[in-house]
Amino acid sequence: MTDPMILSGSLNDIEALRSQLIAGSEKVQQQTISELAELQSAGLDILMEFLLQRRENPSTWIDGKAYTALYNCNLPAVQEFLQTNFPQGVIPLTSEREINYAPLQKLLASQDFQAADQMTLQKMCELAGEDAIKRKWIYFTEVESFPIADLQTINQLWLVHSEGKFGFSVQRELWLRLGKNWESLWAKIAWKNGNNWTRYPGEFIWSLDAPRAHLPLSNQLRGVRVIASLFAHPAWSTDSQK
Repeated sequence: MTDPMILSGSLNDIEALRSQLIAGSEKVQQQTISELAELQSAGLDILMEFLLQRRENPSTWIDGKAYTALYNCNLPAVQEFLQTNFPQGVIPLTSEREINYAPLQKLLASQDFQAADQMTLQKMCELAGEDAIKRKWIYFTEVESFPIADLQTINQLWLVHSEGKFGFSVQRELWLRLGKNWESLWAKIAWKNGNNWTRYPGEFIWSLDAPRAHLPLSNQLRGVRVIASLFAHPAWSTDSQK
């Protein structure tokens, strides 16, 4: 028979975690989500409740971390909850060109960052058109005509499913802070070490252990002009993000 004192202590611990998840700082929420995921049923119930309460608001990486914890749980009840309430994840998969971003969402929710990076390039080729799909890479001039909504969808998927570490907007923000110095950026995000470019794919870091802004890197493979076009795109202006 379970000791009532132990049971009471466990309930108190769970309620304390619930309070931390709702009212804590992002750092506290981040740790709390991990702790709740380890508790299985009782903890997962709180994470499901948490996501439901927040789904009318724009998603942050905290929502992404909670969703990821649930997505990678194999309990049927949890999977049914996600399918019912978040069939496309926590980010609206908006596209002006009817591009299907669900495969990218699934890879990022699974934390398969290498496959997600490849999928990102594939989706950007789809945005660029038939010629880009055939050649499997994009010209910088093609980036200029990408719809704002689509670039924001791709970026938000990376941002929300990486604890805020990855995404074009994160790379651009760092580039601006470094005075738009490309060499400084390459070193800071570990795309280059001294005079040596990081070798694809083996030398890149396909996990959250990577430096901030390390991913996505598919745009890096064709040099500065593509990423410069991405950073100059109006998708990152204040007005377009309202």
